[in-house]
Amino acid sequence: MATTADFKNGLCLEYNHDLYTIVEFQHVKPGKGPAFVRTKLKSITTGKVVENTFSAGHKVVTARIERRAHQYLYNDEMGFHLMDSSTFEQTFVPEEAIANSQLMKEGQAVDVLYHAEKEEVVGCELPQFVELVVTYTEPGIKGDTATNATKPATLETGAEIQVPLFINEGDKIKIETASNSYNERVKE
Repeated sequence: MATTADFKNGLCLEYNHDLYTIVEFQHVKPGKGPAFVRTKLKSITTGKVVENTFSAGHKVVTARIERRAHQYLYNDEMGFHLMDSSTFEQTFVPEEAIANSQLMKEGQAVDVLYHAEKEEVVGCELPQFVELVVTYTEPGIKGDTATNATKPATLETGAEIQVPLFINEGDKIKIETASNSYNERVKE
């Protein structure tokens, strides 16, 4: 148990039958009326961000979430199969628990989130950036660069994202996993 005085960014709590981390909070003491804490909470299971206001001193149930390093092996109808990097035990995570799972390639390192008290998987996070090779894209049209123009590109994992016109097939690019967007071309 914790109170609103214990709030800090990254604190994980049980709220509305789900696990949330505090992304942002602000203690407010208006001139009239009781104090309260305004928060932005991000769901660990769905990634959805919600805003909520707690009255000052409100008690919440905290949860301990552990991050464990895993390696992505393959996926099938059961989900994504991952191997613990320290114990070499295999586990599987359903596709719904992984944001932007289409950016995962075999052998990639990921963090699996475990609810420490229940010892169950609650989610999986990719690294902030991944590097993938473009397998197909249309050639850019010369002279069409006056604006910030983009074109679709298919990556080695089968994912499709928008890239600038100067990207060609065979180029290795860096992708930001949180927004599923092009970041930069990787120089070999």
